Amino acid sequence: MEDENTVYQTDDIASTQERQSSLISIVKTYSKRLMGFIRKQVPNEADAEDILQDVFYQLTNYSQPIEQLTAWMFTVARNKITDRRRKKQPDLFEPIQDVETNEDADALNDWRTVLFDKNNNPENEYLRSLFWEELHAALNELPEAQRQVFIWNELEDIPFKTISQQTGETVNTLISRKRYAVLHLRKRLQTLRNELLTYS
Repeated sequence: MEDENTVYQTDDIASTQERQSSLISIVKTYSKRLMGFIRKQVPNEADAEDILQDVFYQLTNYSQPIEQLTAWMFTVARNKITDRRRKKQPDLFEPIQDVETNEDADALNDWRTVLFDKNNNPENEYLRSLFWEELHAALNELPEAQRQVFIWNELEDIPFKTISQQTGETVNTLISRKRYAVLHLRKRLQTLRNELLTYS
């Protein structure tokens, strides 16, 4: 098994055969660990698989020897996760005009800052972990119909029209269910944020 101080040789010093052999070994060694790390922060399995492949792709195209290979790979994975979140800010953070209060907006802005900040300091890592734990717990509290439409549309990126065709439910019904799910999730996240402020 590769250790924390592994040097992955990427330049001309290493032969093509040596690099291929080393890469195969690294993929076998790190795939499970990296996927476990990514899935804790990326609920959608397909997105997590894409991020994992992006990490290995970046490794194969990296032009310098890599010391501290484990740290390098997990840092790349964190950056890929942050980039993906930044490109697709979920409806969880979009304003709901008729019900949103100033406190709601402040809480969402705080979480948005933590999730999309490129700074991977220990505090941000801890807060992100809390966010995803709370989100998963809140999802499990939802009625099945609301939870499923949120997962399909928000996490798996399936359009409402497609969900409607597959389930027989109207698009308006699906939108309404997702809206209730978002409100519940926001309430839980706001409560967590207030608790953190209380103890900070």
